[in-house]
This record gives sequence, structure tokens and C-alpha cells, in this order.
Amino acid sequence: MHVGMATIFQNPGQEHSDREVYQNELRIADMAEPLGFDSVWTVEHHFTDYTMCPDPLQFLTRMAARTERIQIGSMVVVLPWHDPMRVAEQISVLDHMSDGRLILGIGRGAGRVEFDGFGLDMGESRERFIECAETVLPGLEQGYCEYDGEFIKQAKRDIRPAPFKSFKGRTYAAAVSPESSRIMAKLGVGILIIPQKPWDEVKAELDAYRTIFQEVNGHDAPPPITAGWTFCDESEERAYEMARRYIGGYWGTVLDHYKFHESHLKGQKGYEYYGKFFDKIQQVGEDATLDFFMNLQVWGTPEMCYEKIVAISDKAGADSFVCVPSYAGMPWDEAERNLTLFAKSVMPELKKLPTAAERARLAA
Repeated sequence: MHVGMATIFQNPGQEHSDREVYQNELRIADMAEPLGFDSVWTVEHHFTDYTMCPDPLQFLTRMAARTERIQIGSMVVVLPWHDPMRVAEQISVLDHMSDGRLILGIGRGAGRVEFDGFGLDMGESRERFIECAETVLPGLEQGYCEYDGEFIKQAKRDIRPAPFKSFKGRTYAAAVSPESSRIMAKLGVGILIIPQKPWDEVKAELDAYRTIFQEVNGHDAPPPITAGWTFCDESEERAYEMARRYIGGYWGTVLDHYKFHESHLKGQKGYEYYGKFFDKIQQVGEDATLDFFMNLQVWGTPEMCYEKIVAISDKAGADSFVCVPSYAGMPWDEAERNLTLFAKSVMPELKKLPTAAERARLAA
């Protein structure tokens, strides 16, 4: 199994200066390669303390310069917020600087505060995402971008430096709604799963995605990448207490940022699936949704964490897991201890695992 880690630069409640957050989160990111992780990732968000990395490609350029072996991943570049020609150039530059170590993650975004901040209509996000992806992804394969769509008007221009290797098989997209899964299959990209809904729904959507992917592309879809908020401790009791505090705290920042507990997405074009989050929260209450989210993530003793990741991998058919060790105002010494214990006690066992497909064959 490929095992990565992600840093997300949260500063909930602005309890620290942003500089202090950056100094410490960068220090934790620098631990990834020495500890033996296979990749390091970050996310894109703007304007709030939810996460403070507005340019993941810039952060990954730093990581490329400070590492030799480890892959670097975007989780994700939100295409509707970017000019596709410029982002194609930035991707190509980073791939050159990292000697081809980039794993490209893309998405369309769901935060109204961000769309409003960029003066964009959320109702256009799906169409903008498709047009941007249809500009960028073929551009990275053919060496130039050209597109004539409703939102994107790009005259034929070369990407310089020219891409030197294919991004096929190393491009993934975050997909939450069933409609997004179908779009990603047609684009020929893999799926990045951050657990946040029942696994039976995830499985059904992955089955549909894989069928469409095979029909459109003529070969099997790549195994998805899974990610999860992680807390590892030698004590099961302490692991639960800390997971409740910090994974639960992270869920609180999700609600604050996306406003899933408010009704604004119920009538929003392109976000109908997200509107169901509001209905569910109203039905069962915020405490129950917190418990549900927490139990989708990875926490417990090293043995428990290992078992949960294997279960996630089996359900998704995934061969990669990306842990998030620092979030929701967790003290940095605690985050460092969490990451180090995971790396020393969980990761080696994960790396011994056969692929998900091989495990499925053995179990049949």
C-alpha cells in the first residue's frame, strides 16, 4: 500500500498567528520523507481559517525542493477558481522541478465563501469545472491548451516548459456527488475519497464510475486514493478522547466553512446532493452527524488504525491511504507524536499488504 500524509494549515478561532501555524505545519510536513511516507499532500482553500493554503502547487514546489524521493500531491486544485492556461503552466513547471513526482488532484469546490470571494456563481461550478478540466488535462498530454466553450475561451497556446511525461494514471479528482463520479469517469481520472458518507453509497457510486470508465476509456479505472483524519495512540481510551476532541473539532470547522447545517445548498444548482447533508443534520442532530463522521475516520491504537485502514481499503478497492495528522488546533507536539507513532507502528504493516484486488481474489 502507498501511504501518504497531508498537512492542511488550520487555525480555528485564530488562536495562533498565521505565521506560527505555517512554521509548525511546515516542520511537520518536513517529517514525511524521513519517516518513510510515500507522498505529502495539501488542500486548496481561501479566505478563512478553515485551511490556509490558497496555492497548493506553491506549497508542493517547496516540498519538491526539500525532498528527493517522496511524491507530492494536490488535494485538490479547485479548477473553477483558476485560469486553465495558467494552471496548466504551473502544473508543468512543478512536474519539471519535482522530476515527475506530482500526483495531480483536481476538484470543483463547495464553499460559498470562496465562490463569492472570487465573484463566481456556484451554480456554474460544474460546467466551469468540466471546461477547465477539458482544457487542462488534454493540454498536459498534447503540450498545448485550446478550448472554445461557454466559460473558457482559450486560443491555442503551447505549455512551456512542455510537459515531459503523461499525467494519465496519476490524476485524481475529489468526487462527492454521484454526478461528479460520472464526470470523472468520462474525464479518465481516478477518484480521491475523503470518507464523509455511508460506505454503501460510496460503493454504489464507485461501481457506476468504474463501469463508465471502462466503457469510455477501454481499460479499468485506477484504484481510488483514500484519505482520512487520523489519531493514533497506544491507549484506546486516550485515542477516543483525543479523536472526539480533534476529529470532532475538525467536523465543527467543516460546518463553519461549508455551512452544511444551513439550508443554502438545498436549492443550489449543482449541489443538490450536498443539500441532503442539511436534511440529515436536521433529522438526527449535529451530535449524531459528528459521531458518524468521526467513525468514518481513523483513530485508535496502532492495531485499531491498521484494521480501520484495511477495512476502508477493502470497501473502496484502494491501494493508497493519506493520513491527516494535524488539525482543529491540535497542539503541534501532539500532532508530531501522532504522526511518528503512525509511521513507526502502522505504516510498515500497511506497506506489506497485497493490493486490494489481490486481497479480493484471495478472499473469493
